[in-house]
Amino acid sequence: MMKEVDRLGTLTSDIDEDEEEDDRETLIPQNSTKPISNSNHFDALNIGDELDFRRHRRCLGGLKDKKRYTLAILIPLVVVIVYVTVDFGRLFGGSGIWDVKFVGGSLSIDRMRESELRALYLLRQQRLGLFSLLNRGSGSNETITGSNSTESGVGRVDFEGVKSEIYIQIDMNKQIQQVLLSAHKDGNVSESGVDDGDSVIPVCRKADQNLFGRKAIEWKPRSDKYLFAICVSGQMSNHLICLEKHMFFAAILNRVLVIPSPKVDFQFNRVLDVDHINKCLERKVVVTYEEFYELKKKNLRINKFICYFSSPDHCYLDDDHVKKLKVLGLSMPKLESPWQEDVKQPCKRTVQDIEAKFSSDDEVIAIGDVFFADVEKDWVVQPRGPIAHKCKTLIEPSRLIILTAQRFIQTFLGRDFVALHFRRHGFLKFCNNKEPSCFFPTPQAADCMRRVVERANSPVIYLSTDAAESETGLLQSLITIDGKPVPLVTRPPRNLAEKWDALLYRHGLDGDPRVEAMLDKTICAMSSAFIGSSGSTFTEDILRLRKDWGSASSCDEYLCQGEVPNFKADAE
Repeated sequence: MMKEVDRLGTLTSDIDEDEEEDDRETLIPQNSTKPISNSNHFDALNIGDELDFRRHRRCLGGLKDKKRYTLAILIPLVVVIVYVTVDFGRLFGGSGIWDVKFVGGSLSIDRMRESELRALYLLRQQRLGLFSLLNRGSGSNETITGSNSTESGVGRVDFEGVKSEIYIQIDMNKQIQQVLLSAHKDGNVSESGVDDGDSVIPVCRKADQNLFGRKAIEWKPRSDKYLFAICVSGQMSNHLICLEKHMFFAAILNRVLVIPSPKVDFQFNRVLDVDHINKCLERKVVVTYEEFYELKKKNLRINKFICYFSSPDHCYLDDDHVKKLKVLGLSMPKLESPWQEDVKQPCKRTVQDIEAKFSSDDEVIAIGDVFFADVEKDWVVQPRGPIAHKCKTLIEPSRLIILTAQRFIQTFLGRDFVALHFRRHGFLKFCNNKEPSCFFPTPQAADCMRRVVERANSPVIYLSTDAAESETGLLQSLITIDGKPVPLVTRPPRNLAEKWDALLYRHGLDGDPRVEAMLDKTICAMSSAFIGSSGSTFTEDILRLRKDWGSASSCDEYLCQGEVPNFKADAE
């Protein structure tokens, strides 16, 4: 996992120099072949004599050949009979050379057990060999391409199919061992003594990104046309999803996207690297509100509102948010919608629908909150999203947050850890309004977590939660494997003796709850396996990052996925 993240780059030199100064203050002083002979050439006049001679040899040698064939069959048969009937341990152990035992013409029980255990040993060695082969092929998540291959995937050799087949063979090997071992479970032979290799073979592997055939649109905006982003629903995760959808709309409409002002929305530049988006597209596709203000301060206005949603309110804007926009000095026209679209029941829309209804020659347009919009969903959920670019993902945490997450993992977690987003605050009522409910009793949740940890073979769990200490304490006491507790690790409070969060402190980002939330997301996105809370946009944003970064695992799942709570409270 850390290999994947390390390719994200290094911090600027001035940050490193500051850190070194702080550290100095606290630290104490082959083969050749022979030519083929032509000795088999015969004179045509001697063919008849040669044939008579061969017949004579066959007649004389027939009896000898039959004797040889008989001996060739009898000798191995005798050896097998001796092998399965003679107790060599007693034969050479001093009990007498003629101490031979027969068991009614069948194999002795002891020898049968010895053969089965030998087979188990060989199967185990085969399984470990397959796993070693798998590890050698899993050092990179990249694919090999031929010299004539293109970005579209022509000539690509993908190892995911080979890896999948190896896993199937490993699983089949284990099943064979279990069948052979079942006869000994009541005896003196323990399974752990034969199949102790299972503990090092994980069943969690990286998910295939499947970038071949990816659908993406080119974002080539006209420099004088803008789309003013407006996001009002929910918390930061909702706004990030809304912002990502605005980028898709801007690409379809060939417009530059204006990031909302922190006076009416979250301060995105504290958690995102906005310029990263422009670098990925290699052109100016997004501008901050401050940049937009400098460009348009003499005529600061939104020329046209083309509201995506018409119900319950145009553009999904309430009066309070409209007032905030006017406080910025923006001149605003009447809110209008080109169709009937309800937030609670959004229709599936296409790129052609957006082009037909939202294209305009006006300089600055706005379409309102689009968090609930359902436009080309199969494009949006692809790894790396619906827009063509050269990076892994367009919307990702800032460089400072990524480095802080890496340092936390190196300090407390290590490479192999399971991350859990355990949403609880305000989630009970929300989930119980759904069918089935997504709010699980703590003991049931602990059992689900334990199963994932066993599959991932991870020694520790990173816990991102808003739960009370009473719940997390109970959760910790219930998650055990082989009688040993699996530690639940959370971010500790700020400690001057620790260096992992020094970058946030130096840049004035420590203590910001939204920065801390993005840090939690980043740590979870770097885990070897992730358990999320169904229905949470916080979880969905983590899954998006894991999918785009290539860190998604076959063990990633929602908490107690496929189950229902074993108890549910009545409605109010």
